[in-house]
Amino acid sequence: MPVLLSFGHTLLLCILIRLVTALYLSEPGQVTSSIGLLSASSPLTSWSNLQEGLYLFRKGIDPYEGGVFRHPPLYLSFATIPISFSSSFSKTLLSVLWTTCDALSAYFLVRIWRLRSSTSSTTRDSLLVMLYMLNPLIFLPSLALSTSSWDNLVILGAVVCACEAASGSHESKSNNSIFASRSLLLLALRTHLSPDSIILLPPVMMIILSKSGPWSHLASPSKFALRKTTGSVQQVGQVLGEWFLYWVSLTFISSLVSGGTGWMGQTWGASFTLPDLTPNPGVWWYFFTEMFDHFRPFFLMVFSVHLLLYVAPICIKFQHDPLYAFFVLTGILSTFKPYPTLSDAGLFMVMWGVFPEVYQYLRHPLPTVLVFLHSALLQPLFAHLWLSHGTGNANFYYASTLVGACAGGMGVVDACWGGLRIALGDGKGKKTEGVSQEEGEGEENEVVTQQ
Repeated sequence: MPVLLSFGHTLLLCILIRLVTALYLSEPGQVTSSIGLLSASSPLTSWSNLQEGLYLFRKGIDPYEGGVFRHPPLYLSFATIPISFSSSFSKTLLSVLWTTCDALSAYFLVRIWRLRSSTSSTTRDSLLVMLYMLNPLIFLPSLALSTSSWDNLVILGAVVCACEAASGSHESKSNNSIFASRSLLLLALRTHLSPDSIILLPPVMMIILSKSGPWSHLASPSKFALRKTTGSVQQVGQVLGEWFLYWVSLTFISSLVSGGTGWMGQTWGASFTLPDLTPNPGVWWYFFTEMFDHFRPFFLMVFSVHLLLYVAPICIKFQHDPLYAFFVLTGILSTFKPYPTLSDAGLFMVMWGVFPEVYQYLRHPLPTVLVFLHSALLQPLFAHLWLSHGTGNANFYYASTLVGACAGGMGVVDACWGGLRIALGDGKGKKTEGVSQEEGEGEENEVVTQQ
């Protein structure tokens, strides 16, 4: 039987494949223009837009005055480093940076799995690395140098630090506090770069504060309990206050970089006002293209609030397993955010690998996969017919994005169904053998009711 490579060898092989492919392409724009792919990046994550803003910034012109540049000032500072070199070396450096970014994200994903399964190494590590590094939904945005790859790195880093803090595997409590602070810092950075990811704030904070840790408790639901039994309000206020302090500090640094606060409306405001209606795999752009200006503010409010409506129910229902609540909210965000890219759907897809205990309880996995593949094939095809051949129109492409949204919704519904169904067992009086430190406990107390 074929044997999987070790985690380190698999990661090195994936890095090599990614680097060779990235260096083979002459320009990042070739990724999108050659296949008519509009979903590799968005106006908020596009590398070409970032280059344009950096050019204006170097010429002493405020890039946020034109109403086209949407990247936060922190990305503006970051892009200054690779662009300052010659064009050939700059291209190589950018390929290395984006490949390293995805390699770190893959490592964080494996680390999350290890913490959840309470193991130091498993055969699943190599599968998770390949699932992330060779996933087209992750690969293509990285080839296009979309900043969404860095967004994924930041949020996965926040989650792995939160799991480290909650696992209690460190001898010193100060080390757990350090991991918690790192998680809150990265979480503040993610919400600073992408305001709509604020919906991921509650589950990550619940991981930090939870007594149950990052382990699977889907099969044994219980009420949420803090690690410290006293001062619950003080604990929540302290964590929330620390996150807010980091967020304010990042905002202050961004204002210093840009020389004012005008960037806020052009970056954060874009997620709420949708000024750029460039086609993307989301459901917002076409709807507001056809919307009368009189009704636009109302429906912008409805679409924005719609994202927030899921946070409380999901966090309450999966309060016994906040890491799973984070996973479900990731799928909701990738489906309904204003400017989604392939990286958002890719993150939701690879996170499935961390929860193998729910696979046997999924309601309709095959139709969900087939609908997703249907959308993934139609989107570049219809975009190419519309923009290159002129034989299609925007309705064709939007129809394919609606199919993608349906696939995302089906995935979220299936995740909720499997996460809830696992607590009832397999219908034969047996609980699932989930990944948990508590597996095997309580089996003697199970009662089988027979007709």
